[in-house]
Amino acid sequence: MTDPARFLSTRLIAVAALLFFAPVVASFLAPAVVSFAVADLAWARNYPGILFHLALFLLVAKIEAPEWARAAGYGWLVLDVMTGVLTLNGVPHEIYDFVRLGGHIFGGIWIATASLSGSTPVKVVGLVTGIYLSGFTFVSPFLSLKVLGPNAILVLVWLAIIAWQNGSKAPPRLTPAPSGNRVPSSGYS
Repeated sequence: MTDPARFLSTRLIAVAALLFFAPVVASFLAPAVVSFAVADLAWARNYPGILFHLALFLLVAKIEAPEWARAAGYGWLVLDVMTGVLTLNGVPHEIYDFVRLGGHIFGGIWIATASLSGSTPVKVVGLVTGIYLSGFTFVSPFLSLKVLGPNAILVLVWLAIIAWQNGSKAPPRLTPAPSGNRVPSSGYS
């Protein structure tokens, strides 16, 4: 069986995930603005959030990481997609919030571990993002969920770096073209 994801670049997958997650982050950072444009914030958060996590399924397969870390990534995605569906169907947040937080432990493990094989910016942002995501679950009984907000921005930055570098370990280099113009060398597809 042929895996259709093999024909997709890491950049395309990371950009798709970033574009699906951006409205979710915006709905939390500026709910008044988003609620003006979209009457139902649950819709504005959950449908793009589910699509974000589904796009990440492809990214877990693309980014170099040990199999146990990939398993953690897939586990996180299954739990977060499930919580999105629970939310859409009116399940109380007292139930789905804790399922999501449990999944975030696995998401943080995957993000941090997968980042270790990347460039320095991917490593730094990914380690902070992964530790923050996992660590918040352990302190969540004492803090508001709003404290998790900055991590969402870190996820966007992490995805943007991965997209920019197309999943490679080094940032793209600019090399002179024969005409003297500067064009990107390898690392882009």
